[in-house]
Amino acid sequence: MMNRSQARSLGWVAVLAVCFALVVVLSFKVHAVKSEVLLAERQLIALERETLLLETEFETRASQRQLAEWNTVEFGYSAPRAGQFLDAERQLASLGETLGPDQPAQIRLARADSTDVAEAASDAPMRSPVSGAKVTLASASSEKDAGAVFAEAFGDFLIEASPIRPARAETPKTSTKVAVAGAGE
Repeated sequence: MMNRSQARSLGWVAVLAVCFALVVVLSFKVHAVKSEVLLAERQLIALERETLLLETEFETRASQRQLAEWNTVEFGYSAPRAGQFLDAERQLASLGETLGPDQPAQIRLARADSTDVAEAASDAPMRSPVSGAKVTLASASSEKDAGAVFAEAFGDFLIEASPIRPARAETPKTSTKVAVAGAGE
């Protein structure tokens, strides 16, 4: 038989065991909630990055006309044409061939004196610094000129905004070296 002090000790051990079990269960729940919070924070960060990416793309697409003007005026960029692509590796290799005795040296760097540029720029139209193409800026020297400039700019805008694009196919040009070499054989 068990006396009263042993029963009391056994009761306290049972209470301590129940308390320990409750602390373990509570700590598991706390860790589960912490992991859910971390997962939610990671998803929030991923959504913020995606939102930033979409905002950047939206702003870029909203300013495509401005970018097109910058590309034309400042940088002279234009879309590649079919004649600019090489047909095979041989064409690429032919670009690095050594020069013959009667061929002129390749131009590596072009340079102009600043006095020549200042004289030419005083009366010349505005040109793109890269491509050298003429750039026309809108100016309204008279009412008739302003209307013509607006009509031309609006026409260009409508052409650029149209989802229908005309086909611009070009046939690849064969190299003259290949034709001459074929005739000599």
